[in-house]
Amino acid sequence: MNFPKIISILLLSAFGSVTLRAQEAAKPDPTVIVKDCIEAMGGETFLRSITTLYTDIKTETEGREVNYITREMLPNKGSFKIVYKGRTVFQNWFDGKKAFETVNGAVKKADLAEFKDKFDRKNIFNELDWIRPELWTLKFLNEEKLGLKDCYKIKATRKSGLVELLYFDKETKLLQRDDKVEDVNKNSFSTTIYLNYQKYSGLTFASEMKIGNKNSLQALNVVELKINSDVSETDFKP
Repeated sequence: MNFPKIISILLLSAFGSVTLRAQEAAKPDPTVIVKDCIEAMGGETFLRSITTLYTDIKTETEGREVNYITREMLPNKGSFKIVYKGRTVFQNWFDGKKAFETVNGAVKKADLAEFKDKFDRKNIFNELDWIRPELWTLKFLNEEKLGLKDCYKIKATRKSGLVELLYFDKETKLLQRDDKVEDVNKNSFSTTIYLNYQKYSGLTFASEMKIGNKNSLQALNVVELKINSDVSETDFKP
């Protein structure tokens, strides 16, 4: 039996295991990355003090300027409407259990499948949900450049199976892009890009966004954002 050869193989195997463990230990903790983002947004205590959020966002649809108005209330209630020239052309409501929407001007029950990601939400801000292991599993993937920004890339997997790829700016700590994986086999993503962060009553929030897919992105601009104001229970019922 060739003992020196066997010993060499065992030593190489041991060194390889130690190196692999060292590399794993050197990877940034994805939970810490998200917590750093929360701190940059205003801090966990402050974000948890926000029980309602109102946003008025201007965009363009089919060549027409419209406004998206969203109202949210802890833990998972939400309403959304599209306003064109002062007239509401679409609206939906979710009160935490039931959903409704307007169809040709009439209010009807909405397909709850469209609101499936809201049922287990515990917070208005996704960042606060991402750090809850009973809701999401986080995995650090790598560092990647988005334009001129060096970013941490994290894979977030929801208990329901939804996968999101999150990119956090290493310098500002803030979320730069969120890719929702629609079809892994087809490499299909629904993307949100976050730009030009501003302060709104102490909350650091992206004043500009782009949403869509790699072939077509729609620009959105925040017109108004209100914290703990202009939102009530009646906003979630038709």
